[in-house]
Amino acid sequence: MRKEEHGNNPEKGGKPKIDWKALEIVHPDAAGIDIGGSEHWVAISPERDEQPVRCFDCFTADLEQMADWLVERGVRSVAMQSTGVYWIPVLEILQQRGLEVYLVNARHTKNLPGRKSDIAECQWLLKLHTFGLLNNSFQPNDQIRVARTLWRHRGGLVAQASSTIQRMQKALAEMNIQLSNVLSDLSGVSGMAIVQAILNGERDPRPWRRWRTHR
Repeated sequence: MRKEEHGNNPEKGGKPKIDWKALEIVHPDAAGIDIGGSEHWVAISPERDEQPVRCFDCFTADLEQMADWLVERGVRSVAMQSTGVYWIPVLEILQQRGLEVYLVNARHTKNLPGRKSDIAECQWLLKLHTFGLLNNSFQPNDQIRVARTLWRHRGGLVAQASSTIQRMQKALAEMNIQLSNVLSDLSGVSGMAIVQAILNGERDPRPWRRWRTHR
């Protein structure tokens, strides 16, 4: 048995092919977008345009042009992958134009059987979306997005602060200033006062001895 036949045989552990003729069209007015860092490839049905696959740059004016083209060609639903953060401006502009946007996980599209190597990514997304084979990811509203972004940013700042304190402790230990043996928290009021005194040129340790009891 040939390798390709074995791969398409479910009884042998391969993935079964999709019977496209047996599938029902769920999104007749669909489009597929291959999101990229510098350009986006868009595919629509060949019945809607003589040039059904087009490439658009990532600048706002180009995204507006892409949205205009989709709306003019009667597209109502678009499928694209959540690639990095490049999908965010595309999603916002398309939703502003009233288009339904399916944000799909790249692993989902790769796990589906029957993909042909000669089909571009945007055409493959178009085909899958047309027959309703893609699951839409959860998309929070604008208020939740803002809150989530701020919370993630705060978490990043807290992590950076913790890393900075560790570097300070290492630098002090290398100079044999054993504040970790005196204070439990270098970032506290006493610890910051000692660090500031050192930065101001203080070299006499005697005034610091009273902080030993704060450990």
